[in-house]
Amino acid sequence: MAFDADDEILQDFLVEAGEILEKLSEQLVDLEQNPDDSDLLNAIFRGFHTVKGGAGFLQLEALVNCCHSAENVFDILRNHKRKVDSELMDVVLETLDHVNSMFDQVRNGQALTPAPDQLIASLDAFAEPAGETQPREDVPATAPQAADDGGDITDDEFEQLLDALQDGSAAPESPAVADEPAKADSASGGGSGDDDITDDEFEALLDQLHGKGQFAGAVAADESAPAADTGAAASGSESAAGGDDLITDDEFEKLLDELHGKGGAPTTAGAGETGTPAAEPAKAEPAAAPKSEPKKVEPKKTEPKKAEAKPTAAAAPAPARDTSPVAETTVRVDTKRLDDIMNMVGELVLVRNRLQRLGASSEDEHMHKAVSNLDVVTTDLQAAVMQTRMQPIKKVFGRFPRVVRDLARSLKKEVNLVMHGEDTDLDKNLVEALSDPLVHLVRNSVDHGIEAPDVREKAGKPRQGTVTLSAEQEGDHILLAIEDDGAGMDPEVLRRKAVEKGVYEQDAADRLTENECFNLIFAAGFSTKEQISDVSGRGVGMDVVKTKIGQLNGQISIVSKLGKGSRIIIKVPLTLAIMPTLMIMLGDQSFALPLVNVVEIFHLDLTKTNIVDGRECIVVRDKVFPLFHIKRWLVGKGKGQEEPANAHVVIVAMGTKQVGFVVDQLVGQEEVVIKPLGRALQGTPGMAGATITGDGRIALIIDVPSLLQHYS
Repeated sequence: MAFDADDEILQDFLVEAGEILEKLSEQLVDLEQNPDDSDLLNAIFRGFHTVKGGAGFLQLEALVNCCHSAENVFDILRNHKRKVDSELMDVVLETLDHVNSMFDQVRNGQALTPAPDQLIASLDAFAEPAGETQPREDVPATAPQAADDGGDITDDEFEQLLDALQDGSAAPESPAVADEPAKADSASGGGSGDDDITDDEFEALLDQLHGKGQFAGAVAADESAPAADTGAAASGSESAAGGDDLITDDEFEKLLDELHGKGGAPTTAGAGETGTPAAEPAKAEPAAAPKSEPKKVEPKKTEPKKAEAKPTAAAAPAPARDTSPVAETTVRVDTKRLDDIMNMVGELVLVRNRLQRLGASSEDEHMHKAVSNLDVVTTDLQAAVMQTRMQPIKKVFGRFPRVVRDLARSLKKEVNLVMHGEDTDLDKNLVEALSDPLVHLVRNSVDHGIEAPDVREKAGKPRQGTVTLSAEQEGDHILLAIEDDGAGMDPEVLRRKAVEKGVYEQDAADRLTENECFNLIFAAGFSTKEQISDVSGRGVGMDVVKTKIGQLNGQISIVSKLGKGSRIIIKVPLTLAIMPTLMIMLGDQSFALPLVNVVEIFHLDLTKTNIVDGRECIVVRDKVFPLFHIKRWLVGKGKGQEEPANAHVVIVAMGTKQVGFVVDQLVGQEEVVIKPLGRALQGTPGMAGATITGDGRIALIIDVPSLLQHYS
């Protein structure tokens, strides 16, 4: 096979097997909750079997062996010869970890590291029926499995087929065959002895293996056409078969060996591969065979499943034409190509903004109409391209059942994970970026939030705690929530810890609201755990989570009630590529504030401010907001310029904290395309990137959390 073809097959395997392995993790955890779910057992069996088949084709022996042992375990489980228990699931989940590890090695082009022999031995032990110590015989173990893999025939039908093969030479239902021994011997090359079977018996054998199909057309021709036509049909078949109307004795003996060999899988595979070419030369036999052949074939109408599952060459074209369009409904596209298209759409958005600005200053009606049409088309194109980059957040959620299950077992807790809104779509880059923060938050809910079963029982709660993970779309944002019904957070404990760690003085800590206390857990090095474990306690995780969400232009907030549980809410934009902003002016320079951070805007008399704890503040509707003159940070004060008496104030929010930014001028709302800063400007505090405004100027996009962290 050519290298390109091998590479294409490998890529197909990586895509298909990757999707299967993602599902298996979730399916296995579901199985532990529903051990008698036959559909789930069959789905997991098929998953391991499919991965094994693809790996076998690529000669990945280590992966084949691991999947084969797991497949045997689920064959026993789905046949109800063993029950699912925690010990079995521990071994199977460990096996899946090794399969995933080997799959990553295949993806990276590395040599495979086989699963430990001890693990394979444990799997093989679970592949025995409960209570049995003797290994199973080859034929019963493999034959039903091979039959069930494709859903072709049942175990009973397979046994009947074996009986028919072994008794085929007798053929008691067809006495007509015994009347023609001489003709059959001459047609088969004069072979004699007990091992030889007649042509009629051979045709019947093929019918039993493949159902009526290839030979049926010839039989119908025999019944309705005169002998001359039959001869013509036979000669046509001979030419189609290459003019060779007989097979040699050695080839025939080989066929019989394959049919009667040990193990069900070689039997069916051999019949499928060897029987088909043999059937073509056999078409030439109707000329020499008597009309008793239709009587021989007709009693075999009791095998409809085999005829459907293994269609013959004559029956195949029709269903192939019906199903071929379905296979062409999806196309796999490199994500880099989608990113390039998104960048071009972004440039188109900038051109539209520029034309809108020019159109607004023009009195030409046709110009207005053209710009309006361009706006509609660009908006639709932008939405369509964004949709191609969308992925369901289920790709992230799918890993959590396993995370919660393993963590709960290690902490000896009982935890049930509930998920809502898994089909909510968001940008592919966001799906990848949210993965690690969400994993950490879910682990925190299990470790910090959910109490031990005995503690919950004493508090009047059910022994099993619940962690709820939900996602929903709200406008052009996604809301993610991680909620638990655990112990909740105690503001007093958080205040005390903040003083102990030097985050706040005692007086300042006493003035903190409950929400401000809850937000202390995002401070670097802050943890309420007395002992450091491999799960938590170092005080670095939540700080990293907040930083990551901030980089995504998102917000994170916490609601908690002591004894009832906690709820962490994350709000992120649908896409990172195009962002709605509020354009502002600081002096002569344009800046863009992400609209997700903007709460409200008002005009302010700067002479009516207050000083609290040495910081300038304003009071709006009985709420106190710290006031920051960001022009002093980002532009500086020009010579001879005086501070204005009036200015616009933009209230911005970061989580539950809100502050006021003093700006010189408000330009308006505008969708901008985020462009990364050049190498010389990368890492500039408070800057998330740059964009081109509608009037053709360059505007810097403000990163609010970074700006405050650096300057305030």
